[in-house]
Amino acid sequence: MKLYTKIIGTGRCIPPKVVTNAHFMDYEFFDPSTRKLFDKTNEEIVSKFQEITNIVERRWVADDQVNSDLATIAVKDACDSSGIDPESLDFIIFAHNFGDVHPNQTRVDTLPGLANRVKKNLDIKNPACICHDVISGCPGWTQGMIVADAYIRSETFKRGVVIGADTLSRISDPHDRDTMIFSDGAGATIVEGIWSDEPVGILSHSSRSDCNPYANLLTFGNSLDPDFKGDDFYIKMAGHKLYVYALSHVPGVVKDSIDKAGLTLGDIKKVLIHQANEKMDEAILKGVFKLYKEKNIPKGIMPMSIEKLGNSSTATVPTLLDLIVKGDMEGQEINSGDYIILCSVGAGMNINSIIYKWA
Repeated sequence: MKLYTKIIGTGRCIPPKVVTNAHFMDYEFFDPSTRKLFDKTNEEIVSKFQEITNIVERRWVADDQVNSDLATIAVKDACDSSGIDPESLDFIIFAHNFGDVHPNQTRVDTLPGLANRVKKNLDIKNPACICHDVISGCPGWTQGMIVADAYIRSETFKRGVVIGADTLSRISDPHDRDTMIFSDGAGATIVEGIWSDEPVGILSHSSRSDCNPYANLLTFGNSLDPDFKGDDFYIKMAGHKLYVYALSHVPGVVKDSIDKAGLTLGDIKKVLIHQANEKMDEAILKGVFKLYKEKNIPKGIMPMSIEKLGNSSTATVPTLLDLIVKGDMEGQEINSGDYIILCSVGAGMNINSIIYKWA
């Protein structure tokens, strides 16, 4: 018998505001290299953006909500789906990047920590339920799952929740075309330690952090508008360099996690990867198959939610998982005994890949 970390419930909060690509037709987009307006029409810019990312629409948070509100809804949903009382949680891990950002400002609010705010929102009285935040770029939720696995396997704690939530719409530069990528959302997973003589739950994981020279591929910086007044900072992304980095390094991390689990590529039923850019994700998947000298990629092995939900950073993978396991994604399912990959890459640069056996 061995102790494993098992997901016993999932939840999500997809914000109500639907923002289509047409919303950006009146924006003024500046070229990041020249700080001058693009000499292309917005129709051309938006069309090319959609062709590359396959994002047609995204969700933005309501004006009366902040990130910890979305997370609270997702945790309630996860508790309901698992049938557990929030008071039974031993820990709350909240992965995010910018705290609670309020409307019409970019000020980051992280005091108290967002995990503590969720505990307060849920009215959990148990003082032994510990709270902490994880800031690890887009892989925050996968990093939180790895931390939770360490907690459980060491028998420090038995049960907890791992949250991934961000409101990127509030820290996106309206003069940067990358603002069209970003969205808002929250996903949560209830995890619990179980003793089993058959491998189940988290079987292995692999990670890497490349900070030199890649730390500045995603940063907080000034607006691209040279006439912008104010001291607000916005999320800034070196898109092409990030694309090259991901294609160069993510496939190897995924392969290492599969090898650590003692599996082969053919054992994998689903690859749930961070929803950053559909063409980039497809290239990463091809890279994984290339490492195994495999050319045929099974249809539907990599579910995508980016077309309708955009890139909500830490929320993309847990939200995608919840959509599938609850039967809310057409043509996709995860069955008992399936081996799946949970993978993300983002600011830092950080990469995580987890091998999970569903049960």
